[in-house]
Amino acid sequence: MAFGLLFGSGNRSLAGWVAVCTTLLGLGISLYALPTPPHTQIWSTDWIHFQQLTVRLEFRLDAIGKMMLVLVHGVALLVQLYSLSYMHDDARKGRYFAYLQLFVGAMLGIILAGNLVILYAFWELVGLASLLLIGFWYDRPAAAAAAKKAFLMNRIGDAAFLLGILMTYLNTGSFDFGTAPLPTIAGVCLFMGCVAKSAQFPLLTWLPDAMEGPTPVSALLHAATMVAAGIFLLARIHPMLSPDALLTITLVGTLTTVWAGFSALFQSDIKRVLAFSTISQLGLMVAAMGTGNVGGALFHLLTHAFFKAGLFLAAGSVIHAVHTQDMHQMGGLRKALPHTYLTYLICAAALAGVPLLSGFLSKEAILGGAFGWADERGWLARVVPITLLLSSGLTAVYMARQVRLIFFGQPTNTTVLSPHEPDWLMRGPVWLLTILSVGFWFSLNPLSAHSSWVVQAIGQTLPEGGPVWLAPVSIVLVGLGGWLGFRLREPAADSQLAQASQQYGYLDQAYQRIITGPTLWLASLVTRTDRRVVDGVVDGIGLGTVMLAHLIRFLDRFGVDGLVNGAGKVAMGVGQLTRSVQGGRIQTYIATALAVVILVLWLLL
Repeated sequence: MAFGLLFGSGNRSLAGWVAVCTTLLGLGISLYALPTPPHTQIWSTDWIHFQQLTVRLEFRLDAIGKMMLVLVHGVALLVQLYSLSYMHDDARKGRYFAYLQLFVGAMLGIILAGNLVILYAFWELVGLASLLLIGFWYDRPAAAAAAKKAFLMNRIGDAAFLLGILMTYLNTGSFDFGTAPLPTIAGVCLFMGCVAKSAQFPLLTWLPDAMEGPTPVSALLHAATMVAAGIFLLARIHPMLSPDALLTITLVGTLTTVWAGFSALFQSDIKRVLAFSTISQLGLMVAAMGTGNVGGALFHLLTHAFFKAGLFLAAGSVIHAVHTQDMHQMGGLRKALPHTYLTYLICAAALAGVPLLSGFLSKEAILGGAFGWADERGWLARVVPITLLLSSGLTAVYMARQVRLIFFGQPTNTTVLSPHEPDWLMRGPVWLLTILSVGFWFSLNPLSAHSSWVVQAIGQTLPEGGPVWLAPVSIVLVGLGGWLGFRLREPAADSQLAQASQQYGYLDQAYQRIITGPTLWLASLVTRTDRRVVDGVVDGIGLGTVMLAHLIRFLDRFGVDGLVNGAGKVAMGVGQLTRSVQGGRIQTYIATALAVVILVLWLLL
């Protein structure tokens, strides 16, 4: 990072290659540590002593941490290689790679954190790196506004997260990751950190706006790593969550999945569709955590990172070719961009849950666990798995619509006469991510998640499979969704359905009316009160004080000083008179004595 900030302006390409080599070294170390024994390794030393409070500087490495280290380093390496070409002409390229390295370092800190305090410190550092990268093109008003929005929304969740950490200490006397359930309110506050960072309902509207940053940033932060920090947090604190807190997490994740899926349905921006699909898949992972399926959530976190990063980077190739993000200005690109078309199609199919691809495995693991969870709680609980299943079909609808708008039909962008594929520095990472989206890499049986080596490697187990009809119905829903997405006619731009989808279900408008508007009105009222009342009173007191000071000055000068000066003059006159009498002449003394005698006789007679 320091190299990029200090020397990046003059050695832009060198800064990028230094970042690539550093990340490659980290990936090599992570791969070396991956097959080591699964027991947890802890490095700890006392850090802060305050009366009876002791905070330890503690780091830990376990099976889940090893998987996350490989994931973060691997995706970051591919994104950085892609960025070497994508950001080639950017004047701030060195700073860009410095920010990427800052983000990667902060994510590694979260993964290795041994207690809640250390995790929170790196959590905030990830927020800083996210702010810098989202607003990297700060001269664009939309990018600056998106960075500010992301920062403010994350502060809400982070504040609640900090309260949850303090409640944890009050209840356990420690900041360590424990196994005993906390009070529900403490668990929900800890979960609020995930709500903000992983863009869950209701704090989800910052993520689509964050697409104003460079496309590789979207692939790294908002598809594979940063938003995954919330899921990783839930995995760490899962034993500490009470049943009521887990139920809250399940409902929030389920609502997020549906809300984001509907919001993606009629978006016109290629990256916003992918952003909402990310939110929807994160909701699926959160719901899995709530139902106790930690292994299924982490499995989907891993598979999703590859095909979603591939989709974002492939979208960057499309944008690079046609110079627009509006899908209605694309069309017919499958012949001009054959490599991008094929990689996009495979990654989209993995996202939708097509069999033999990784997304099918991890989604079935989550859905099966959700149905098993519902079987233990009665018919009303079945609303959760059924909703998650239908949202899976909805994913196929909007992804098929996106593929149709971009790659099929007739070209509609007449400003670009000959769109072409990018160089292999951009195509290579996309192809590698596409290959890693094949189900065979994660399970010897690409139709069964229970034989996955990944779940075993992270020390987790999957719940028993769901009902026998689950996989066939899921495949049918994906097929119907894909067919509907290709056949779906675009609604009128001003229709209620299109507007509701494009405006995120009017969530930002609700914030404007319920929170932002009243807050601004109250601020305006306080401002007017301050100017007209408080300032008026203060100015009046000041004016009265000045007038009183002038009056006192007048009285002092002409009253007190006049009296004192007058007494002095009288005393001086009497002194001069007395001095003139005491002149030493005998004639004066006799005349004075005679005058006094005459005066006394006159007064007596």
